[in-house]
Amino acid sequence: MKIGIMGTGHIGKTLVLKLSAAGHDVKVANSRGPDTIERNILAHGAQAVTAAEVVTGVDVVILSTPLGAIPKIAQLFADVPADTIVIDTSNYYPKRDGEIAEIEAGMTESEWVAAQLDRPIAKAWNAITSASFAEKGVPAGTAGRIAIPVAADGERERDMAMKLVDETGLDAVHSGSLSESWRQQPGSPSYCTDLTRKEMPDALAATERSRLPVRRDLAIAAIAERMGDSTTNPDSDYAVRLTRVLFM
Repeated sequence: MKIGIMGTGHIGKTLVLKLSAAGHDVKVANSRGPDTIERNILAHGAQAVTAAEVVTGVDVVILSTPLGAIPKIAQLFADVPADTIVIDTSNYYPKRDGEIAEIEAGMTESEWVAAQLDRPIAKAWNAITSASFAEKGVPAGTAGRIAIPVAADGERERDMAMKLVDETGLDAVHSGSLSESWRQQPGSPSYCTDLTRKEMPDALAATERSRLPVRRDLAIAAIAERMGDSTTNPDSDYAVRLTRVLFM
């Protein structure tokens, strides 16, 4: 399968490595150009390309950028065929992305992304820490395998996202439509808590929407206090302990 990945942050790097290792024909781009992409993430045959090239001639595009960058990326999709599946991994953090009025008024993050792109999307890989994603993927059927939620309105988007999630070493649990995807936004019990497939449905059902922003911001403050100005993400053990205390 031909896959284009936009973004080379912590999640994007792991997506490139895992999906190319799984045998897919992967292209990757960032906002700074192909010459700035670290060579180590191309170890399994992925190709570094421009942002315009990454969305052309592919079956799937995965967006792994800050949510605030989506409007700038949207113009790249003007000529992308309607049958190209788009999967978004982003999360809304107002201090980083700036306040977005529609989301603050109640639109889910994934609905907002779909509106910016003017096309259907699936939401996946947003609810796992980058460290857990990089380190804890295991083959299907392994006891204790981490599960992550996948939201989509269409069956094609849902099924493709769930297939690719499985190929990256995680169980996929369909969380519902994009309008229900607030259940996997930052601050929710399913967000970065490393739950199993058996545990995930109860976590999704227990989500209290009104409490998500407060919990999200508490976690960010705690991580900032611990990490200081470092751009390094916290290790998975600390991050999961923190999110389980704050979100569950």
